[in-house]
This record gives sequence, C-alpha cells and structure tokens, in this order.
Amino acid sequence: MPDTTTLPQAKADKTAAGRTEHFDVVIVGAGISGIGGAYHLTTQSPGRSFVVLESQESFGGTWLTHKYPGIRSDSDLYTFGYRFKPWTGKPIATADEIRTYMNEVIEDNDLARHIRYRHKIVSASWSSRDNLWTLEGVRTDTGEAVRFTANFLWMCQGYYRHDEGYTPEWPGMESFKGRIVHPQTWPEDLDYSGKKVVVIGSGATAATVIPAIAEKCEHVTMLQRSPTYFIPARNANDLADTLRQLEVDETWIHEIVRRKILHDQAVFTKRSFEEPEQVKKDLLAGVRAYLGPDHDHNVDPHFLPSYRPWRQRIAFVPDGDLFRAVRAGKASVVTDEIDTFVENGIRLKSGQVLEADIIVTATGFHLSVMGDIAFAVDGKPLDFANTVTYRGMMFTGVPNMVWVFGYFRASWTLRADLVADFVCRLLGHMQKKGVRKVGVALRPEDKDMKLLPWIDPENFNPGYLMRGMHLLPKRGEKPEWQHTQDYWGEKNVFPAIDLDDPAFVYG
Repeated sequence: MPDTTTLPQAKADKTAAGRTEHFDVVIVGAGISGIGGAYHLTTQSPGRSFVVLESQESFGGTWLTHKYPGIRSDSDLYTFGYRFKPWTGKPIATADEIRTYMNEVIEDNDLARHIRYRHKIVSASWSSRDNLWTLEGVRTDTGEAVRFTANFLWMCQGYYRHDEGYTPEWPGMESFKGRIVHPQTWPEDLDYSGKKVVVIGSGATAATVIPAIAEKCEHVTMLQRSPTYFIPARNANDLADTLRQLEVDETWIHEIVRRKILHDQAVFTKRSFEEPEQVKKDLLAGVRAYLGPDHDHNVDPHFLPSYRPWRQRIAFVPDGDLFRAVRAGKASVVTDEIDTFVENGIRLKSGQVLEADIIVTATGFHLSVMGDIAFAVDGKPLDFANTVTYRGMMFTGVPNMVWVFGYFRASWTLRADLVADFVCRLLGHMQKKGVRKVGVALRPEDKDMKLLPWIDPENFNPGYLMRGMHLLPKRGEKPEWQHTQDYWGEKNVFPAIDLDDPAFVYG
C-alpha cells in the first residue's frame, strides 16, 4: 500500500464566504460505498487529495442510522463485504458487526484523517469556466458554514433519506392512544415489554424486528397488505466452515466462498425468470420447514405472494427466526388492509380489530436522489429526471461526477467496488489525456433511442422506487444507457469500458 502520509494536502483559500478547501476528489457519504471508495483511491490512485464528507456523527450509513432491535444485513457478508477485506463471521451480520468490519478498513488503511463528520452538503454547483465543483454545506454540530471545491465528485450517499422514514397517512392515526414508531427513528426509550405490538409491513425490516422483540412482548403481529418471499436458512456457510477446518487462509476462503455464493445467486436469479413456479415452491418449502406442520395453514395466504420471485427484494431470514417466533405462538401474521386506526389499535377492512399498545410502521423509506442536495450546472438548477444515465453511474449534462447505486438482486457492495475501479481508471485516463473535464452524451447513433423510466416495473417494483421514479434519471434501450442490475454481466463489462468511446466527452 502506498504511504498515504505523503499525499498532497488540500489547498485552502479565504473568500468572502469564509474558508474554501480544495480537493482533487470529494466523496459524499461515509457508508459502505464511501469507505470503499476512499480505500480504492488510496490504493489505485495514490497521490490525489480527497475528503469524505459525512452528515452523520460517524461512519456506517445505514448501519449507523438504523437502531431498531435486531438490525442486521439481509445480504451475506461474503458478497456484501468488500472484495479486499475477508469476512470471518456468520454470513448474516448485525449492524455492530458490520461497523466493526468497516472500522477495521478505516484503521488498517489510515482513512480516518480523510473523513469529516457532521458535514452536511446543501448545494453542489459545477462551473465549466473553472472546471470545478463547489460544495456549500454546514457543520451540523456548530452551525458553521463550510465550502469545498473539487475536480471530481463521487456521490456515495446512498438512495434514501436517513432522517425520516416513509409512513403512509392512514385514517384515524390521531385517535390511537399508544405509540406509533418508524424503525428508522426507533426511540431509545421505547419499552415494549409485556406490550401488544403490531408491525405494519412484510419486508426485511419487519422480518428483523418481529423475532427480535417477540420474547419480551405480550404478542407481536405482522400486519401485511400482501405477502413477501423470504429465504429462511441456517446462518452459516458450510463451505466456509469446511475450508476453515482445513486451515485454508482467510483470504482464499473469502474469495472462494464469494465466488460460490455469486454462482448460486446467478443460477437462482435465472431460474426465477425461467421457472418461477418451481422457485416459488422451493421458497415456500423453506418456510414450511420452519413453521412446522401445525402452521401449514399460515403459508397461504400469509407467505404466498402473488408476484413472480425477485420482482421485489428477497430477504434472508437467518435460522428462520421469524417463522420460529410464529411457530412458538409469540408472533402471528395477518394479511388484510387497514380501514382506520382506533383508540386501542387498528380496525381492518375485514372488520377485525388488532389491539395494540405500540404500532411499528415498517413501511419503507423516502427515495433520496443525490442526498437531496440542490445541484446546478453553470448556474442552472439541475433536475436529474431530465438526464439520461450512463450505466447507472454517470448522467448526461453532469460533468466530473459519478453516483454509486448498487444492486437489487445482489449485494450493494459488489457494484460499489466495480464503480470504484471505474472512477480510479477514469481519473487516470483524464490525467494521461491532460484534460480536466469529462461528461457523457448521447452519440449520434443514440439520438433516436427510446427513453424509459430508471427501471422497468415489470422487472423490479419496490414501493420506494415506484413512489420516487419521477425523480430518477431516464434510461435508454441500450445496455450502456441503463443500470442493468446484472452484476454477472457488469463484472466483465465494467473493466472493459472503452474510455475513448464517443459517449465520453472530454474537455
């Protein structure tokens, strides 16, 4: 690894608005993507000055924001972890375990000195005259205004608002006498011991919260409008365990297990399109195995979705804990729609009243395009919905910027690593060409290409995307003008991207 202590220090200027610091690269966000990006810059592009700006008080992103009981990954850490950092724990990890892993990356690579916490970016403006981004922000701890300029902007801030979860407006909410909480802003003082709890939702968050609180609650009910697919299985990897018994080096184990998981996921994804009914049967067999024969009546309607597998994300349920809670009688599932909240709970459209002391709205989040930062290019406000994406990471009319948006059917970090390789290669290519500006533009052969929403709803349609599709850039019919969601293709395509293709415009 290069000696990062010799990196050029940021240049600082005094302006009428205060101190301005300049860096070659600004990374926005110190979550899994931002920390990975910082690592790749130090190893693949040493000598560049950079800073990581994070609005929260520490690193971790999702794994810092969410503090609800049981918070854990819904992807295995062999693929959600970085390719350069072996994972040695159980495949499904808690938030604390993930942050410990990330902290080791920060400490081992001397990244802490590059990170500024409590730095919230409010606006980002590109100047073609100066070939610079200017970022205006505020220190959330002191209220002090901050300003940075950068040659290149690397957006690693994720895709949802960290300070506010999505809760629909239901009739009668004001009449409920108990507490209504969203998992994203879980209150530290919430005591659910001996209480009746209703969790609205059926995704990964609900499947995590319910078994985590079931033992202390009087009873917890998962209220869902429609069922979700789950993969319940042991929170272990037999191949990794065997290789450890053979005393194989952890670096080898990480790579071998990672490849095996990715191979299996590719087969599963292909089967979900080609033989969806058989995949559905296989998934439901896993649910039945943990529920037991006495609860077979719960499978339909409560765990039998109407849609094809993989039209929405499928959460892994470690050791089937959600289904074991149902089997033990500590949790139950109700499939119905809400008519109105009442004083003592929720009245359903069927007429049934679910009594509750606490209602948890595990109903998703708000999509946040580019961190809700006000963008402008040469003084004109930028609406990303009016741009076309290049491979889901660059956008027409937006120079010197890349956005990390991960995968729906594979681990987010797989794409974060691929995008990082691309950014470092692009920065090196610009240096060799002696240019300070790069953007993407539709080529002559693309001019009549049909423009479509960011993703095909028939392919993938979670609620947060459907609610926020109008905010996202457009995609084209050609693979280079869309986020294909195909890791197994992109892992070969990204390293081979021709940086002198006419889609790239240098200046």
